Amino acid sequence: MTGPAARFRALPLRSRLALLVTVAVAVAVAAVAGASWVMVRAQLNDQLNQSLMATDPSEQVLRTLREGCTLRPPPNQMDIAGDLNATVQIVTAEGGRCWVSGRTDLPATQTDKDVAAGRSTARLHDATTADGDRMRVYTIGRRLTTGGPTFGISIAKPLADIDKPLSTLAWVLLLVSGIGVVGAGAAGLWVARTGLRPVDELTGVVEHVARTEDLTVRIPEEGDDEIARLSRSFNAMTAALASSQERQAQLIADAGHELRTPLTSLRTNIELLARSEETGRAIPPEDRRELLASVKAQMTELAALIGDLQELSRPDAAPHAPLGVVALHDIAASALSRARLRGPELRFGSDLHPWYVRGEAAALERAVVNLLDNAVKFSTPGAAVEVSLRAGELTVRDHGPGIPPEDLPYVFERFWRSESARALPGSGLGLSIVARTAARSGGSAELRAAADGAGGTEAVLRIPGAPAPPPSEQPSVVPEQ
Repeated sequence: MTGPAARFRALPLRSRLALLVTVAVAVAVAAVAGASWVMVRAQLNDQLNQSLMATDPSEQVLRTLREGCTLRPPPNQMDIAGDLNATVQIVTAEGGRCWVSGRTDLPATQTDKDVAAGRSTARLHDATTADGDRMRVYTIGRRLTTGGPTFGISIAKPLADIDKPLSTLAWVLLLVSGIGVVGAGAAGLWVARTGLRPVDELTGVVEHVARTEDLTVRIPEEGDDEIARLSRSFNAMTAALASSQERQAQLIADAGHELRTPLTSLRTNIELLARSEETGRAIPPEDRRELLASVKAQMTELAALIGDLQELSRPDAAPHAPLGVVALHDIAASALSRARLRGPELRFGSDLHPWYVRGEAAALERAVVNLLDNAVKFSTPGAAVEVSLRAGELTVRDHGPGIPPEDLPYVFERFWRSESARALPGSGLGLSIVARTAARSGGSAELRAAADGAGGTEAVLRIPGAPAPPPSEQPSVVPEQ
């Protein structure tokens, strides 16, 4: 498109704003000037008409009729009738004329004849003289005697009396309008530059961020207008991006650190097995079984770590499966069955009441399994692990050493492990996955010291829901593991 609209959109925003202000002011000035000119013209015309109707030429007409009728004004005659300041003539019904006063020779129009014939009492109209002068004429009908013939008396004044002031007024209004439009253009450009200065600053910062990827830049926030709101939103966005970038870098660094230990151990064990094969020196069967078991455990640990990393790398707004109504008590029962296999030396107790939530079944079961794995890991042989679900609060209670109070604020951070847990298997991602899953379902997760004071830790998972599913929805089936 190459039309005016396309060319207008191609202009810079500052130019478009200045042009719009100029056009708006120009239209307003033109409307005011036009209305003023029309009102003044109507007022002058009304004054001219009132002046013509107020003129009384009776004395001059009688004098003219006594002294004799003249067809046109005598040469160099100003006004033999005195001070009427108008052209006056007598008109008959047949179109005959008799000059009374003034210096202009008026034609007898049909309107004048109609008034002289008695077909109209008085009329206002325009007429043009033989010299081309435009006149405003007021013709009235008169009788000399009762029952005698009527004749018309035409009183005229030149329209130049109002045309000249109107012309002068038009030029003055045009000049003032031009000055106003030019001033409006300058004011519009100034307003555009002043009003868009914060936008220019924002644009500069955005271009700097795009060019340098420096997310630490901030825009000054002044006032509460739209530009200030945009600046605050941009600062919040860059802060969120910087935080996300920092978390991503930290995740990569932590993942690399966590992967290094099992990979190093795997490499060492595999090198021992390879050297045994190369040198022909057999490893004792017992040692070989231990090496293979270590390799298998490390591979399992690596697979679990990679699975946890994949889970944490998922965007919060992109779950694996659509959310649906899930029976949390069934999920807890399934997770409890798996925990019994992982901790056969422990005693498990459960008190699960029906509770239905909206969430993702697989993710919720993984979160519950992570809580139970945590309890199994820190429980001594023969200890009890108690699981309860009441009114949407799932509690996993172990009787292990507990968590120091100073460590509680960090337990849900990625890769964080307390000093006592560093020697135990795990990546430090399990509780992070629990907190993330709870947040996705609108709930929360908490670790705290056991309330009864007997030692151990309580892990609490709270998810909003109801003791019965909605009538229109059926609970999702817990996926088999």
